[in-house]
Amino acid sequence: MTGVLVTGGTGKTGSALTELLRGGGVAVRVASRNPSDGDPDAARFDWGDPATHAAALHGMDRVFLVPPTNSVDPMPLVRPFLAEAQRLRVRRLVLLGSAAVLPNAPSALELAARVRAQPGWAVLRASGFMQNFLRPHPLGERIRRHGEIRTAAGAGRVGWIDARDIAAAASALLADSGVEPDDRRDYLLTGPQALSYQDAAAILTARTGRPVRMVHIATDEQAANYRAVGMPAEFAAALAAVEDGIRAGREDQVSTAVLDLTGRPPRTFTAFVQDHANAWVDLGVPER
Repeated sequence: MTGVLVTGGTGKTGSALTELLRGGGVAVRVASRNPSDGDPDAARFDWGDPATHAAALHGMDRVFLVPPTNSVDPMPLVRPFLAEAQRLRVRRLVLLGSAAVLPNAPSALELAARVRAQPGWAVLRASGFMQNFLRPHPLGERIRRHGEIRTAAGAGRVGWIDARDIAAAASALLADSGVEPDDRRDYLLTGPQALSYQDAAAILTARTGRPVRMVHIATDEQAANYRAVGMPAEFAAALAAVEDGIRAGREDQVSTAVLDLTGRPPRTFTAFVQDHANAWVDLGVPER
């Protein structure tokens, strides 16, 4: 049997990718920590248990790799998986990376470099997910409960991208549709326009009819907010520090990679809001 192993298969991007691949007749094995009993092609997968890596990879010749979340040091967990994938001669591996560089996290850069060095493998460097504006992400939860965006990013802009467009780009590389990784094997994935959080708040307000405001906070306060929702302290600090980079303009970038890979332009933030308009219904929670 050959097919695509989708790690993080029940996540925002993995689930959309699975639907696309299966819709195109591609065999998919959905890997997750808690596989669905109703999916005969689901497999248990745990980054902390290398024994699950070999079983998930068995018979698969392509892989969509979503590294461990909430970690500034993924390599100790991912390294055995990459070695097993090479041993089993996986011919195509697409890594879901990030356009933003986490401070004090060289391991993530090492992971991307390791993937780029392998023939036939590729890295998708995705910009900020539009889905972050939805719950259960802390940003989306705050908008829904309190009608506000709290950020240290100031007027900095991000090329927000819909996870469905990331999935479409990954599918183009994994579905044996004739699309081959370019010489760099590295793709910056963004939406069609870079927007500030203030821009996003204005679009949410206009399209949902519910006022959404932006509140400027310090980076330390943002890190505390992330810790409060259960993120490890080191990762919370690194993620909050990314907003310093946004404020400095480092994430203000737009690419044509989605169009180049899929043949269609990525979704706009306005279209994303229209698709999910009911997600920001006011819960009437009085706390500020």
